[in-house]
Amino acid sequence: MGAFSALVRKHQRSVYSLALRMLCDRQGAEDLAQEVFLQLHRNLSAVQSGTHLVFWLRKVTLHRAIDRLRREPRYETTSLEEADTLASEPPEPDPLLQRRLATLIGQLAPAPRAVLLLRYQEDLEPTTIAHTLGMSINTVKSHLKRSLALLRERLEQAGIEAELDTLQVQRAARRNGSMT
Repeated sequence: MGAFSALVRKHQRSVYSLALRMLCDRQGAEDLAQEVFLQLHRNLSAVQSGTHLVFWLRKVTLHRAIDRLRREPRYETTSLEEADTLASEPPEPDPLLQRRLATLIGQLAPAPRAVLLLRYQEDLEPTTIAHTLGMSINTVKSHLKRSLALLRERLEQAGIEAELDTLQVQRAARRNGSMT
């Protein structure tokens, strides 16, 4: 049991961090991290190496987070046709671009949010993301392209003129969980 405790201590921050950024809820992230480690305890014999363990933890954390977000949506979704009416409302003043980006990332649907966080927070290549999430590489690239375009569009709608570059998205992805 001591070896398992050492595994938990070694990986609990990364599992919690990923869960927090996906769920944007500290209590939910703690619960999800606990579920992931319980599942690891039950399936420890299936883990083949340290590298496989990191892959396994990311995959299980993301899939459980996506499942939870599907069951308990935190944000009201609207169709693209209705988005024009939302854009006409006056935007909330928010002088900090990173805070605004983090909020917008938190509003993405679960799958695109997972792809964006893996790409810009975990710095994974699209092929690795595709393998981790069980998606095709084209689906991953599509999620990345659409998510970045949506973030740009929502920033413009909020009246924030900014070039959205990789560094800004990375900072916002890392900051996303600290806002709740």
